[in-house]
Amino acid sequence: MRIRRSLIDLDDLTAEELTYIFKRTAAFERTDPGPLLAGTACVNMFFEQSTRTFASFNLAQLRLAAYVINLTPKDLSLATKGETLEDTAITLSAMGMNVLVVRHPEAGFPQRIALAFDGHVINAGDGVHAHPTQALLDLYTMIEEFDELRGRTVAIVGDILHSRVAHSAIRGLRRLGASVILVGPESFLPDSYAESGVNIERDLDAVLPRCDAIMLLRIQRERFAEMPISDQEYIAAYRLDAQRLRKARNDVIVLHPGPYNRGMELDDSVLEFAGWRYARQVHHGVAIRMAVLDLLVNGEHLPKRAEVVRAT
Repeated sequence: MRIRRSLIDLDDLTAEELTYIFKRTAAFERTDPGPLLAGTACVNMFFEQSTRTFASFNLAQLRLAAYVINLTPKDLSLATKGETLEDTAITLSAMGMNVLVVRHPEAGFPQRIALAFDGHVINAGDGVHAHPTQALLDLYTMIEEFDELRGRTVAIVGDILHSRVAHSAIRGLRRLGASVILVGPESFLPDSYAESGVNIERDLDAVLPRCDAIMLLRIQRERFAEMPISDQEYIAAYRLDAQRLRKARNDVIVLHPGPYNRGMELDDSVLEFAGWRYARQVHHGVAIRMAVLDLLVNGEHLPKRAEVVRAT
C-alpha cells in the first residue's frame, strides 16, 4: 500500500507549501477555481460536533467539484460493530475514496488512520493535539492584515493547555517569524510551554500595549474534572473588554477560533471593536481548505521556488 501525503499538523508543510496555500487562498477568493477535484471522492468523518470546520470543508469540496460523503459515528462499523481503525481505512480505500477529513477527540487518531489509508488524510482537529487548517486560516487572516508576520508580536490568551488551535498556531507563527506571547493562569498554561520565540506572561494588562494581534481562546470546561479557577477570577484577570482594549494599540486586531463565549473570554465591546476579525477568519476558512485539498490532490503542480509568504 502506498502512503500518500497527508496534513496532520503544520510540520507536514514546507515553507514552499505554506506559500502555495496562501497564494491559492487569495486566488480562490478572487475567482471560481473550477473543478480541480473532479472525480475525487472526499469523506468527512467527524466524531465531534463542529459548525465552522465541518461546513467549510463541505463547501470547499463542493466548490472544487469533488464527490462528498459525510459519515457520523453511528454510520461507522468502527463504532458499532467492532471493526478496527485499520479495517475501516482499508475498506474506504478499497471503495476508491481519495481524501479523508477526520475530527476526533483522541489525539493521534488522524495519524493512525493515515498509516492505513491509501489516500490523503486531513486532520480537522484531534484531541488537544492539533488543528492545522484552523491555524492556517488564522495565519492567513493576520497576513492579510500585516502583509507578513516576521517581526510581529502575537498574544494567545486563555486555555492554551487544552487548545489544539493554539498548539498549531504556535508552530505556524514561529515558522513565519512572529514572536509569540502566551498569556493565562498556570493551570491553563504551564511554564513548560516557554521556548525560543515563545514567552509566557501572566499579566494580560502588561502585554496588551506590545501586541499586533491578540488571539482569544475558549475555556474548554469539558476537559477539566474540576475547574481550577473560578469564572470571576478568570474574567477579572483575562477577559478582553472595553477597559482592556483602551490599553491596546489602536491598530491591534483580535481573533478567536470560535465558538466564543460572550461575557467570559470577551464581552460585547470586543464584537464592536474595529479590529475584531472573527468574521474574516470564518470567511477565509473555505478558501484555505480548498487550497489544502488542491495541494494534497494536485501537489505535483507546486512551484519549485517560493516567494515571500504574503497575501496578494
